[in-house]
Amino acid sequence: MSLHAEIAVERGAFTLDVTLDAGQDSTLAILGPNGSGKSTLLSALAGLTPRAQVTLDGADILQGQPPPIGVVFQDLRLFPTMSALDNAAFPLRARSVRRPEAAARAAEALTRLGLPKGRHRARPRDLSGGEGQRVALARALITEPTLLLLDEPTSALDITARGRVRSLLADILTSHSGCCVLVTHDPVEAMTLGDRIMVLENGRVTQVGTPAEIREAPRSRYAADLAGVNLFAGTLTPLDAGAGRLTTRSGDLIVAWPADLPAAQLTDVVAILRPADVTLHTTEPAGGSARNIFHGYVSSVSLDGERARVLVDAQPPVVAEVTLGSVDRLGLHPGLEVWATAKAVEVQIDRG
Repeated sequence: MSLHAEIAVERGAFTLDVTLDAGQDSTLAILGPNGSGKSTLLSALAGLTPRAQVTLDGADILQGQPPPIGVVFQDLRLFPTMSALDNAAFPLRARSVRRPEAAARAAEALTRLGLPKGRHRARPRDLSGGEGQRVALARALITEPTLLLLDEPTSALDITARGRVRSLLADILTSHSGCCVLVTHDPVEAMTLGDRIMVLENGRVTQVGTPAEIREAPRSRYAADLAGVNLFAGTLTPLDAGAGRLTTRSGDLIVAWPADLPAAQLTDVVAILRPADVTLHTTEPAGGSARNIFHGYVSSVSLDGERARVLVDAQPPVVAEVTLGSVDRLGLHPGLEVWATAKAVEVQIDRG
């Protein structure tokens, strides 16, 4: 089973123009900031938005008998007057499955997804966020859909419930025999649940790839911020042998000239610098092999396990990744004057 969609939607000044493909037993995560068109895209895939062509195995989902599609909406959209059991059973009842059988299958689905039997008769208003999410998932999965659509499935949950539901989703997606499209603004969710990631910005696809490919070579500032690397874009000009200057809007840096690029000025060049390759100093470094020296001030220090990410407000701004010991040794804190250095050979060049 394969999914192919060509979607063009205009809403006022906003235009969504997307082509996407997803294969059998795979999850395509749509990752993008608020307002990028993610929910509009999901509505189109569900057949709720005009001017969209969506095919499953070559068959238009809007023509003839539609294939089974399961949807978990961001706001869940559980029927408020129905119990959890009746909500989960609703798709079966809509397909004329007899009430006893529908109730039995719904009870089995709810129990399998971790909703205690004593909560099956609760109304949506009496359910916690995690419980409501389980009911919505049971309702979406009960028809064994060919296509499963998930819209920000953990965004309304607290930290504890989010981790539990994410683990539940991982199990569901592993066993789901169709294809799934997951819409999220959470990079952790996209990276852990998606087999492939499509980055959506301002209604356009800016990158598609595996999580590893997105991390290794992000193609936009948004993707780079999510992937945790420094990304620069600008014009590359030859300097001395084997080196070049990348001129960006926020500052310049020296790079090693790639052997496969002609020795001429190049526009729309993308450079990637890993935070672990940036060294921080509290006094101006003298000598050394690093050709890039960025003078600025610490903007923030974010702890992540045994490491820390340090944002330096320089020209251009850079992020360094250091050990917790280095944070203490250097006395790193917001407002501290620092110098960040990076070797030209550590900057990876690609064409934009």
